[in-house]
Amino acid sequence: MIVAVTGPSAAGKTTWCRRHHPEHLVAEYAPTGAEPDDGDLPAQAAFWSEVNCGRWQAAVARERASGLAVCDDDPLKLHYSWSLVRIGAASPELWALEVAANRAAIAAGRLGFADVVLVSLPSVEELHRRRDGDPTRQRRNFALHVRLAEPLREWYQALELAAPGRVRWELPPDGLPAVLPAARADRHDPAVFDALIAALPRIS
Repeated sequence: MIVAVTGPSAAGKTTWCRRHHPEHLVAEYAPTGAEPDDGDLPAQAAFWSEVNCGRWQAAVARERASGLAVCDDDPLKLHYSWSLVRIGAASPELWALEVAANRAAIAAGRLGFADVVLVSLPSVEELHRRRDGDPTRQRRNFALHVRLAEPLREWYQALELAAPGRVRWELPPDGLPAVLPAARADRHDPAVFDALIAALPRIS
């Protein structure tokens, strides 16, 4: 099984993954400085799709090795682009390019949907409290990431409509159960992707 754990900055996803399933962890992408320039939209879309594919392949390898992969944020991180566009912080043109790139990767079997997504969405007040209580973490653009919480909810509500039973709206306090359900057969189904995109609110 491949499990993705997601939420806004300070939602507790990294702490939960490291506390309960460190041996199965697929770490979140760390910026390298080699990311493409903001002005080159096709290069950005291609680059971030490849980042998603790389994390998905790491999850598949971890699953093969131990039976379980727990991803610190969703390998299919298109929710981030959606959220930025939804609040007016990214262009609809970039969004369209990223949708096309990620769909092609799913159809090719290079990217997929996690079998289960655990979504943590604390209140804005709780996010600030956690941020202020953890001086060891540098949270870049924290105010922006707080604004992305509601679009993130919209994204996973749409995924739940497209693939019922895939989304869980909490991080289990004791970690994942010892006995897990089988992997889903629709990990690489473009129809699920199309249904997800169709279920999202319209971008004005």
